[in-house]
Amino acid sequence: MTASQSQPHASRYPAGAQAFPHRDLLGIGQLERHEILFLLDEAEQWVDLNRQRQKHSDSLAGLTIINAFFENSTRTLLSFEIAGKRLGADVVNMHAAQSSVKKGETLIDTAITLNAMRADAIVIRHGSSGATGLIADKVDCPVLNAGDGQHEHPTQALLDALALRHALRERGQSGDDFTGLTITICGDILHSRVARSNLLCLQALGATVRLCAPPALMPSGIEAMGAQVFHDFDAALDGANVVMMLRLQTERMSGQFIPSAREYHHLYGLTAARLAKAGEHALVMHPGPMNRGVEIDSDVADMIDRSIITRQVEMGVAIRMACLDVLTRRARGVEGWGEVA
Repeated sequence: MTASQSQPHASRYPAGAQAFPHRDLLGIGQLERHEILFLLDEAEQWVDLNRQRQKHSDSLAGLTIINAFFENSTRTLLSFEIAGKRLGADVVNMHAAQSSVKKGETLIDTAITLNAMRADAIVIRHGSSGATGLIADKVDCPVLNAGDGQHEHPTQALLDALALRHALRERGQSGDDFTGLTITICGDILHSRVARSNLLCLQALGATVRLCAPPALMPSGIEAMGAQVFHDFDAALDGANVVMMLRLQTERMSGQFIPSAREYHHLYGLTAARLAKAGEHALVMHPGPMNRGVEIDSDVADMIDRSIITRQVEMGVAIRMACLDVLTRRARGVEGWGEVA
């Protein structure tokens, strides 16, 4: 199925560019529910492609995508690179350790430099919240946020939703809407842009979201975003349909946030015994990288019938293909994707 062909669920969002009128993807917070559904539906064609022997499309042939990563990454960078190449684009990875940023160049100057190279899309990962928005204001092409500080990580939330949708469908449940699902996210909520984006995304799709963390790792006022806040992991697990674990982001911590990794595992680690407190057949998720034996035990992470962690990785490529495809349609002159009225 090509970009110009109709989607099976097209009736639930506006036609053409109105389905996704944004030039950039900077956060889930900028999206309406139907725009999230549109991106998930667009990703389905790429899920199918990625499962075939020939995993290639010429949709972005002739386009140049720059992955500018000012923070280290494995999964996100690799999946964006694979996504761009499978769509036929020329992909260039820029690592901050090898860039002029290390020589004192400002973020604005870097943005101007990237813009002068006439890229067709720029994927940005940066340690400062709002950095991707700052760059988006200075360049002429679409910008995709691959994680900015403690703000957002939109494609991670989208791939998590896509992985969950597929898992529910395989169980014979409707995956188009998460209404009625209770999803517990546990871990370092304070420093997690993944938690913030997932909270926004999952709630937009109808789920009830519980956030669980030690008091020192729970952002103040997060209840205002609609989350149910817990500090007792066992209570947060009670009846949950999905459990998503997050690692401790020690690289972002200054000071003592937890007594020790051992104590943290005792109180907040997901073990098989603790998972039994969740709803029957509750699914297990983790955005990675995992710290086995800290926030999650190996026997839980590797549960064949419960863990969809590797499914999340698979869906990461498909959702990033969808985002790159959709955001470049206007520049490619795809029918129906002119300027939004």
